Amino acid sequence: MKPTPPDVPWGVIDRIVATVAPRTAARRYAARVVIANLRRGYEAAARGRGTDGCRAGSTAADAEIAVAGGPLRDRMRDLVRNDPLAAKAVQVLVSNIVGTGIRPRAAAADPALNKLADDLWKRWAPRADANGHTDFHGLTALAVREMIEGGEVFALRRRRRASDRLAAPVQIQLNEADHLDGAKFDNRPDGGRIVKGIEYDALGRRRGYWMFPDHPGDAMPVFGRRFESLRVGAEGVAHLFERQRVQNRGVPWGVPAMRALRGLGDWQTAELVRKKIEASMVGFVFGADEDQQSMAPVVQDADGNRIEQFEPGLIGYMRNGKDIKFNTPASASSGPRRPTSCTPSTAAC
Repeated sequence: MKPTPPDVPWGVIDRIVATVAPRTAARRYAARVVIANLRRGYEAAARGRGTDGCRAGSTAADAEIAVAGGPLRDRMRDLVRNDPLAAKAVQVLVSNIVGTGIRPRAAAADPALNKLADDLWKRWAPRADANGHTDFHGLTALAVREMIEGGEVFALRRRRRASDRLAAPVQIQLNEADHLDGAKFDNRPDGGRIVKGIEYDALGRRRGYWMFPDHPGDAMPVFGRRFESLRVGAEGVAHLFERQRVQNRGVPWGVPAMRALRGLGDWQTAELVRKKIEASMVGFVFGADEDQQSMAPVVQDADGNRIEQFEPGLIGYMRNGKDIKFNTPASASSGPRRPTSCTPSTAAC
């Protein structure tokens, strides 16, 4: 960022020196401008009371993702499953990004070739999913959703035999980020290396991914799962994620809002419980008969123990009183109010 020139005053001595020696005055003023810029600096980088709680490291993006990537994915998925705001945000983002889906159209110089390519696409797209669950447009929406919710997704090319009777002998399989073997590290004899499950050549270009055939979190029996990662060539993998820094893996899009959304959800739950309790207790009657000197109705379990409960319209009968106190539920923006009271002589009773 280029700093703006500071407001450095031009004093009487500056005017006198400029009259006698203009170059000296210019150098003198320029030095004062530099000193003023150094003293001003960036307030956000200053050390003091206002920045004591800010803890920021200078680690690389991949180093941060290697430590926090797994917990961030798990917490974001839990938030989307249980928080309506997070679920709606992901749904809206997917709808706005994907829309009705990608509709490719051939644009060659030969119209007959274009029609042949378009017809081939129309016949292949409905059976593009290697798992047979959806079509190509459904795969696109699911891939974008996985990128938003889990941070990244892998699209694998699966070659098929002619006997499968597909319009084109290839299908697409989507793998979640958990399939990548993040514990895989190795140095290759040709100068390449494997870092967190991604294999690079000597020039730093991707040439392979080490993936688990089965999801590590799958609930299938242990003897039916394969725990060893296998190499998949980079030419047959499309790695979809958003690059926010110079990084090789992605993080969920909702990370900056996760704590705020969870806190908001806890506040809403607590407020709903408070309103239910306030609405359950209508009032308290003082001066009741001896046989009514308890909360009504009384519920007991099979052993004769009293069960404490609240239910809508409940009135409590108290000892040694002369009036009735009604509960007044508070609004959501204010604290609980004290119960108002009245006597039989007042108009309200």
